[in-house]
This record gives sequence, structure tokens and C-alpha cells, in this order.
Amino acid sequence: MILPIYAYGEPVLRKKSREIDKSYPELPLLIENMFETMYKAHGIGLAAPQVGLSIRLFVIDAVPLSEDEEYADIKEELKEFKKVFINPKIIEREGEPWKFNEGCLSIPDIREDIKRPKTITIEYYDENWNKKTEIYGDVRARIIQHEYDHIEGILFTDLLSPLKKKLLKGKLADISKGKTDVEYKMKFPSY
Repeated sequence: MILPIYAYGEPVLRKKSREIDKSYPELPLLIENMFETMYKAHGIGLAAPQVGLSIRLFVIDAVPLSEDEEYADIKEELKEFKKVFINPKIIEREGEPWKFNEGCLSIPDIREDIKRPKTITIEYYDENWNKKTEIYGDVRARIIQHEYDHIEGILFTDLLSPLKKKLLKGKLADISKGKTDVEYKMKFPSY
């Protein structure tokens, strides 16, 4: 089932999410719906707050990036990078921060260069509740950090300079008022 993606301005996007356990109702169905929603919106990552749930869960599928020449050196890794992250915790970030142009399904039509550390170590549970600890040091680390920020109540626009934020203020206000044209289902704040 395609879920509505919550737009900039929705309060759930600003809440720090809570952990869940194995008894979370219909978790496999939620995960399936999140992947379906992400694919419909042509995204490569989607966090639970973006579908209105303040829980520590996000899904990623970087397969579309495997066709991009920019990532030719990790093409095979990207083809296999479809993951579910339950109760994730980034336990280390290191390396020289590097810029990368990011966008977000909750903030359509805005893309900006964001600096993030190059390498991360993350602990999480997969969809079968197997505990994992993994290290990533390429675009996969970037995607994980972006989605992880969502469960912390942080949006990529929060990481911009004060000047950039000021320049985007009008566009962000328009998004929160539903003045945006997207090809996927969105839920806008009701003021």
C-alpha cells in the first residue's frame, strides 16, 4: 500500500523517534509498504517519520545508484544495498566531511550540498531482528546518515548555513502549505 509522505512542516518530522520491539504491530507489512511508497516516489531511502510514525525505522534501496557512472567503483555493493534498519544507532562518525548534493521526499524540489563525515559505524536490527554492526565509507554512509537524521528529528535543511536557510525560507513555507507539485501522495500540515 502506498502511504502518504509527510511534508516539511509536519510536526512528526521534528520529533526524536522511539525504539520499537518485536511486538510492534504489523511490522513486516509496514516495511513492505515503506519500500513500495519509496519506489513510487523514486526515492532511495525512507524513514518512518516521513510516513507519520515516530519510530526508529528506515529503509534503503540504493540499487538505482548502481547505474550511475559516478559510483562505478562500488556498483556491485550498491546493487546489493537494500536494507531495513530497526532501532539504529550510529556509534561512530569519522573522516573529513565531504559535500554531496542531497534532496528529500518530504522536501520536494529542493536540493543542496550538505557536508557529512565520510565514514560511519552503525548498529541496528534487520527485518529478522538480527543485530548488525557495520561500517560504511562511501555514498551508502551518506544515505544512512540522511535517513538516520530523520529518526532524530533532523532534516537536511537544518544542516545548511544561516544564509542558505534564509534563501530557502519561502520555498519551505510553500511546501508546508501544499504549494508543490509532486507525482506521489503527500500529507501537508493543516494550519
